[in-house]
Amino acid sequence: CKCHGMSGSCTVKTCWMRLPNFRVVGDNLKDRFDGASRVMVSNSDRVRGNSNAIVSNSASNSVHGHREGLSRRHRYNFQLKPYNPE
Repeated sequence: CKCHGMSGSCTVKTCWMRLPNFRVVGDNLKDRFDGASRVMVSNSDRVRGNSNAIVSNSASNSVHGHREGLSRRHRYNFQLKPYNPE
């Protein structure tokens, strides 16, 4: 963090967030990709007029439906840290 203000007083403070090493982020993403399941959605139910099956199927396969309870640490398997250049 860096302090701003008259005579170096800390009336305004600017802080930066820091990510882990790029290699660590890439390895975590690759592991998640390798462990993912392929989901195929068919449009055949729509032709028959069964649109409810499509909505429930796509909602159950949605990644967004499972995100509510996850914090940033659990979602990406690392925590953002304050940046300290020292």
